[in-house]
Amino acid sequence: MNQDNRKGPEDLINEAIRFKEVLVIGSEGEQLGILMRREALEKAAEANQDLVCVAPNANPPVCKIMDYGRYRYEQQKKAKEAKKNQHVTQIKPLRLSPVIDQHDFDTKLRHARKWLAEGTKVKIDMRFRGRMMTRIDVGRKTMARFIEECNDLGSVEKAPKLEGNTMSVVISPNKK
Repeated sequence: MNQDNRKGPEDLINEAIRFKEVLVIGSEGEQLGILMRREALEKAAEANQDLVCVAPNANPPVCKIMDYGRYRYEQQKKAKEAKKNQHVTQIKPLRLSPVIDQHDFDTKLRHARKWLAEGTKVKIDMRFRGRMMTRIDVGRKTMARFIEECNDLGSVEKAPKLEGNTMSVVISPNKK
């Protein structure tokens, strides 16, 4: 029997199993029936493998005779594969002003278009400060013009919305 030092807190193996009776499944998948804990440990020792509790909440708890080191290796391999296949969505922020100059507008637009072409979402924030709160329509026009310029590379995921003194919009890239 190989007692692994790297066992997780949820893993009940061999002597760590404290249930009086357990349903035992053999190494080939056959059911050996409900056995006392000591008998189940002896069966695992005979097979030169470990007794692993796979369903501690069942009634009676289910334990399987298997090579625990190999089982952990398979679990880690599956977790690594799942992690490799998941895709983390990234959002790049841009901040505009309602009275932005044309050159600044073009620079920010160039950045946004580049990020959308790479497949990254873009969140555009427009902060209204001081007296600009009375001129929200100017900000809406600037935001609409920015969205229109990005229309060929991305679509609006979250429509422009004014929350407090900030108007925000999220543009996601078009599917290729």
